[in-house]
Amino acid sequence: MAKHQEEPALLDEEAPSRYVVGIDLGTTNSAVAFVDTEAAPGQLQSFSIPQIVASQQVEARSTLPSFHYEAAKSEFTTDALKLPWSKRDETYCVGMFARDHGVTVPSRVINSAKSWLSHTGVDRTAALLPWHGASDLEKLSPLTVSARLLAHVRAAWNAAHPDYPLERQDIVLTLPASFDEIARELTVAAAAEAGLKRVVLIEEPQAAFYAWLDKHKENWESLVSPGQTILVCDIGGGTSDFTLIRVRQGEDGKVQFHRVAVGEHLILGGDNLDLTLATYLEQKLTGGGKLSPAEWSTLVRRSRVAKEEMLGDNAPAEMTINLPASGSKLIGGGRQVTITKEEVEQVLVDGFLPGGAIETPLEKRSSGFQEFGLPFANDPAITRHLSAFLRSHRHVLDEEDATAVRPDVVLFNGGFFESTRLRGKLIEEINAWFRPADPQYDLQILDNDQLDLAVARGAAYYGLVRRGEGVRIAANLARTYYIGVGQDDQGRPQALCILPATTQPGEEIDLQERTFRLRISEPVEFPLFVSSIRLIDKAGEIVTVDQEQIRSLPPIRTVLRAKRRSEATEVAVKLHARLTEIGTIELWCDEQESDRKWRLQFDVRSATQTDVAAHVSNREAEGVLDEEIWSALQSNLTATFGDAPTHKPQKLLYTLEATSEMPRDQWPASLLRRIWGELLDLEPGRRRSSSHEIRWLNLAGFALRPGYGLALDDWRVSETWKALQGKVAHNDANCRTQSWILWRRIAGGLSRGQQQAVAQPLILALKALHRRIMTGQGTATFTPSESLEAWRLLGSLELLDVPTKIEIGGWIVDLLGKPKMASARSAMAWALGRLGSRTPVYGPLNLVVSADRAADWLSALYRDAQRDPMDLLAVMQIARRTDDRYRDLSEGERGEAARWLEGENAPVHFARIVREGGALDTEERDQVFGEALPIGLTL
Repeated sequence: MAKHQEEPALLDEEAPSRYVVGIDLGTTNSAVAFVDTEAAPGQLQSFSIPQIVASQQVEARSTLPSFHYEAAKSEFTTDALKLPWSKRDETYCVGMFARDHGVTVPSRVINSAKSWLSHTGVDRTAALLPWHGASDLEKLSPLTVSARLLAHVRAAWNAAHPDYPLERQDIVLTLPASFDEIARELTVAAAAEAGLKRVVLIEEPQAAFYAWLDKHKENWESLVSPGQTILVCDIGGGTSDFTLIRVRQGEDGKVQFHRVAVGEHLILGGDNLDLTLATYLEQKLTGGGKLSPAEWSTLVRRSRVAKEEMLGDNAPAEMTINLPASGSKLIGGGRQVTITKEEVEQVLVDGFLPGGAIETPLEKRSSGFQEFGLPFANDPAITRHLSAFLRSHRHVLDEEDATAVRPDVVLFNGGFFESTRLRGKLIEEINAWFRPADPQYDLQILDNDQLDLAVARGAAYYGLVRRGEGVRIAANLARTYYIGVGQDDQGRPQALCILPATTQPGEEIDLQERTFRLRISEPVEFPLFVSSIRLIDKAGEIVTVDQEQIRSLPPIRTVLRAKRRSEATEVAVKLHARLTEIGTIELWCDEQESDRKWRLQFDVRSATQTDVAAHVSNREAEGVLDEEIWSALQSNLTATFGDAPTHKPQKLLYTLEATSEMPRDQWPASLLRRIWGELLDLEPGRRRSSSHEIRWLNLAGFALRPGYGLALDDWRVSETWKALQGKVAHNDANCRTQSWILWRRIAGGLSRGQQQAVAQPLILALKALHRRIMTGQGTATFTPSESLEAWRLLGSLELLDVPTKIEIGGWIVDLLGKPKMASARSAMAWALGRLGSRTPVYGPLNLVVSADRAADWLSALYRDAQRDPMDLLAVMQIARRTDDRYRDLSEGERGEAARWLEGENAPVHFARIVREGGALDTEERDQVFGEALPIGLTL
């Protein structure tokens, strides 16, 4: 978990800053507003942000488009992107020019970084943007892009206010209400990277409502009344956020606002409309085919412009969109397509705001937008998401028989609602939901102009609220958090409520009624759950986990260390939890018999990087053996690797199979991990002889494969790494080979750094072997036959960077047909398939080799006359269809691959996966992995 953020500086003993600044770090546009507490107390002002608007031209604008552009070498003059406050010539820019120029060079522009910051399926701190960018640019992480946008704001402010630098002002930074805890921490980290450490957070829908309060500060009490429910509907370029605020009568007679519900995180907004319109236009342009990635990127950006014009107040009847030519067809090769206002209405208005009853459920279909890499909402219907939100939070009403919350008032916010057509259609649908029961129902609309500035202005207003001015919204956590505590009598999982939805930032919750037992020196795991629907559960209450209402999060894990693992014991602890000021959770264990305390950390790795997966299975319960059988197996292991060995290591596997009365490939995962634990305790015994080490390495890798899939596998892999450090005790060929097999088997559980450490000596050795075979020069450290497992290991290391994969793949292509490499031919083909695969086994999509490079590798396999059965598997993986236009080979290349597979009598399923896509069956999955997986585990 990220380090706990200290209490914001505006709450400490320092004097309040002169300025209170609100920053809206938006998906599409960012904005800044402020209050000068000395010159105009309480008066909100917008800060115009100087930015590059054209080459060598800087102008201030009310918003900063959230786009980042990196110039190609010699694309501009040296000072073209220089800003007034910069002392050096820049190679990149953010803002208006980045957005507008990026339309013409889409491979060099980054947008929607905020959506990536909340993307749980990638390493958000890894350099992966632009998702499919030019090969010569510096890729950046979502966190770094966000930090650069904020750094530009900071530099622009400081240039305008040199005596009052932004880093010394009270800053309120906005974020979606539905951001999870990890995205919140990463937002704070981006601000810190930009030099802004004096930051508090506010959710965007609340900020929008604060902006409305400021605008109507003279008469807001006449516009709302106690008992009303206000719906804040905030739809921007990347996300949809729904929030409910109840209007109540305070004890002093004054009106109070209570935020009572927040929706789930939805990556659904203006970007989705752009993609949908672009997809529609692509079909018209190509007659059902697909544009090139470069043409597609251009079309998406031009679709955004068309969407804004055609959904505006004075929309033309039709519009022509031009797509410029590229390559050899620059003259006369462009394409164009005409779209009518009726078509836009049908595709966008009816597609995203369809009619229907409030009971209409969400559709479960898969999102068709793969090419942007973002986890877009499966159902694009905003109306269905809103109705689901209102139904799921019906408990906030006093009426027991209510099927949904009926909002009395709505406040719209976000660029989506700049279109009066979209805004009007959503109002129509909400009225249609509730008028059958109440013909007099008429949704009240709160007036809120300058939607692009409202969130920043509301954030600045909130800064004043923190100083005791203005009207405060009482905002609690709006989510309930639980820890798993076993099962009920019917085998259903149960969970303890540790933070109820009423928890306030900074509040501590003591859970003294229950005692937990933690094992010293061994990892302990608490399954963690969250619900944005069950908002009335109390701290300490035990509930049954209903997957419709409660979803799982990455578990909390800790290890309480002792001097030796053999000293493991249990300690009794009680828990207390704390909600931090930035909206994250700390959980502490207090030992009952001493004053020792331990902080349980969130395992956020599964959400911020892809090399550690959250545990979601129940495989531990499968096939647990009788303790008497385990004792016998344990004795066999001790007799082989213990202090007084009596068994030869060569016969260990046979003995274990005979004792367990089942072949090793039928051993349940729970037994395999138990064998691993015993082997680690007996690790010194592997050093006794080369034979002992060979057997220990082989069995340890077999017992821990694939390095993930069961709770605590990441800890097990870490302990294995600490014990071996990638080295062997007996440096002979057989021991080295077995160590490579072990690391290949558990590669999915290794971190990126560990994979690089394992790979480096092999890369050097294979580079020497390649040179020796190709030129006859130099010396090789091992023979072609010894290289077999080295190739396979490198192919399985999916966290290696793309240039390294390309280098290894190039060596394989060179060596495929060489007679001297015949003994390793099959292993090289297998490795090439993994290196060029369109769908990684466990690695992130940003480390997939380009389609052009993969096509070159396919050609090499076709050309080689020495056919091997592994060639079929390799071709299938390299040409496999994913429906991501950036990963997929062209339709012609996939067709050629499918025909080649059919000509080579490959399994019928191989050609179908290449042509149509689909999942691998069990046998194919095991082939790709390299061997059978433990029973019950999936990749």
